[in-house]
Amino acid sequence: MNPVEGCELCDLPGGEIVWEDALCRAVLVKGGEGRDYPGFCRVIWKAHVGEMTDLTATDRRHLMALVFATEAALRACLRPTKINLASLGNVVPHLHWHVIPRFADDRHFPAPIWAAAKRQTSPSRPVVASTMLRQAIESALAEEQGGGIV
Repeated sequence: MNPVEGCELCDLPGGEIVWEDALCRAVLVKGGEGRDYPGFCRVIWKAHVGEMTDLTATDRRHLMALVFATEAALRACLRPTKINLASLGNVVPHLHWHVIPRFADDRHFPAPIWAAAKRQTSPSRPVVASTMLRQAIESALAEEQGGGIV
């Protein structure tokens, strides 16, 4: 890895780690956006790179396998109306994907969570347990890759 001093995703996990290997990690975001969006996850490439094309084709497949497994796990655990996937990096230029469960009655739906809110509050929803999410990610990875990540 090549950490960059002052990069919050190099210096900090970015949330509660629910799954990781040598190359990337999936984290559950508890504060910030995670307060209004239970199950909000980030999938973070561990090395400091800014763009998907900074990765080799093999590494891109590896990262996306985890993004898709995290999406599948959140769908299985929370049954949201929709899952939003976004890789922005405008504020934190360290490659990461947002995997956000969305519900028709959340504060911003159908707009992105970073847009102006449509409603004052979102209804309370159960928080997905990190152990349940980890197991669901592992199950999705095993199913997709025939036993493991690429």
